[in-house]
Amino acid sequence: MTETTIVQAVNRALREAMQADPDVLLLGEDIGVNGGVFRATEGLFKEFGADRVIDTPLSETGIIGTAIGMALYGLKPVAEIQFMDFIYPGFDQIVSELTKFRYRSGGQYPCHVVIRTPYGGGIKGGLYHSQSTEAYFAHTPGIKVVVPSTPADAHGLLLSAIQDPDPVLFLEPKRIYRSVSGEVPDGAGPEPFGHARVVREGTDVSVFAYGAMIPPAAEACEGVAADGVSAELIDLRTLVPLDEASVLASVEKTGRAVVVHEAPRFCGFGAELAAILAERAFFSLRAPVARVTGYDTPFPYALEQLYLPDAARIRRAIVDTARAG
Repeated sequence: MTETTIVQAVNRALREAMQADPDVLLLGEDIGVNGGVFRATEGLFKEFGADRVIDTPLSETGIIGTAIGMALYGLKPVAEIQFMDFIYPGFDQIVSELTKFRYRSGGQYPCHVVIRTPYGGGIKGGLYHSQSTEAYFAHTPGIKVVVPSTPADAHGLLLSAIQDPDPVLFLEPKRIYRSVSGEVPDGAGPEPFGHARVVREGTDVSVFAYGAMIPPAAEACEGVAADGVSAELIDLRTLVPLDEASVLASVEKTGRAVVVHEAPRFCGFGAELAAILAERAFFSLRAPVARVTGYDTPFPYALEQLYLPDAARIRRAIVDTARAG
């Protein structure tokens, strides 16, 4: 059993996948000699060489387009976009080409591409290095969206992403790259998509979160016990495919829901969860679904900690929801 951080778990999964399959290769800006801006690929260039760990020009559309071409010829590229904020020059390649090849070819050409990218705030990156725009991609049919929150999930879900024949957007919560550590069992394998994790069981309110919002949500759930509220925390882990069954089962038990994400509120992923609960769990709800989110503004620099949902904001929403209705 190995104690590791999230960024170390990512590195381990990449190494294991490359050792197991010579068709797996990496490409991205500064991922080779420098090991990536967050050192997620550190040591892999030395082990696998320049043909399999490829330093690319500063061109996100080129990175994604090259990965698509590689995949159509049978390779399994894992493309790194240095920050999620930089993904937009490649957005057309993703939503117009990558996500549609399997459909438009009647299944003849699955496009086996993983796009890894750090997302979110918490590192004083300002408005160009802190965005959380997972909803753009969850809205696009043909791509899976994965967001781990623990080292074990970062390792297991990334192995699954690399093995999956469909495109996968693998969002890494850089805020907790090194601040969250945990055990990754020796010999641990892929972790299947579409299975939420019950972080904490409860009876009064269901709290749904993912990625970097799990630690403050867990702190809030522990804190509300002093207020006499039993909160159940669910880590979604994959947004697409979403484990709707676990979401519904939790709310059918508690009758109340709080959704937490650091992306802006309007049309964020929490809106989809609220709609699912309104459509499929309406008669179980004893209070309106609450959302604790970022604000509908560009991500700030000086007010970063005000923008990001913290345990205090989440705790207030849990208590208010528990007492409503």
